[in-house]
Amino acid sequence: MKKALTILAVVILIVVLGVGAMQWIRSSEEDLTSPEAGAPGEAVEQPEWCPAVEVVSAPGTWESAKGDDPIYPTANPYSFMLSVTQPLQERYSADDVKVWTLPYTAEFRNINSPDEMTYDESRQEGRLTLETELITMHEQCPATDYVLAGFSQGAVIVGDIANAIGQGNGPVPSERIRGVAVVADGRREPGVGQVPGNPVSGVGAEVSLEALNLLVQPVVPGATMRGPREGGFGTINDRTFDICAPDDSICDAPLGVGTALDRALALVAANGVHAMYASNPNVIPGTTTNAWLVDWAIDLIDN
Repeated sequence: MKKALTILAVVILIVVLGVGAMQWIRSSEEDLTSPEAGAPGEAVEQPEWCPAVEVVSAPGTWESAKGDDPIYPTANPYSFMLSVTQPLQERYSADDVKVWTLPYTAEFRNINSPDEMTYDESRQEGRLTLETELITMHEQCPATDYVLAGFSQGAVIVGDIANAIGQGNGPVPSERIRGVAVVADGRREPGVGQVPGNPVSGVGAEVSLEALNLLVQPVVPGATMRGPREGGFGTINDRTFDICAPDDSICDAPLGVGTALDRALALVAANGVHAMYASNPNVIPGTTTNAWLVDWAIDLIDN
């Protein structure tokens, strides 16, 4: 009798464990396929007011201002990036495509402008403002995609954020990025990103002057030369386009050549080539940089 009770107890235990295991498996399967867990291929819902795409533009030094209107900026009517964003605003309804221009101080303290905000401070302010926009938009509109573009100091900001996104720790997921373009990027490296125009052999000024950082501070105080971006553009490298005019001292600087003083002064001067992307035919054969950017953005938005 005692033996029979023992056998019965074992059978009951096995049944209980089996039922519990089946319930656990079913529960796990439900968790993996539930909307809350984000099932693969599930359509992401968002409010009707959200745009399908947001184009984010980051102007260069002296081309923006803190507190400027990000939708209709007026800080510098001659800003290079306006020649890209205005045609897009004319082409698309704001309900479908939001065009947002980064409002930041955009200054660069140097021996000729000692009262301006430092490059480090300006760049950090710009990055924080741009990241806040992306984070806020993604929280409200999780299905909205992004096209990011920047020029000069704005290219450094956009490039730094693209670097973070490509490493998986940016303000939006990499799958929400349709494309990135950096024009005259001060942290440019040959072979990183896609090159739609004429190739250049130099590097960005921050890369060129990294080893001479302390020596250039008297010329550009508060401008840390940080070198290249670790990891490049990661998973979005194939969608990130690097544009640099040959002989532009901001993105096509020599590496390990010349004196620190001369190269720092070249950084401050930002030779005439740097200001001619809207007209220079030697950057992208057959077109100008801003015209290429407009066509590139249209293709990304429409397709």
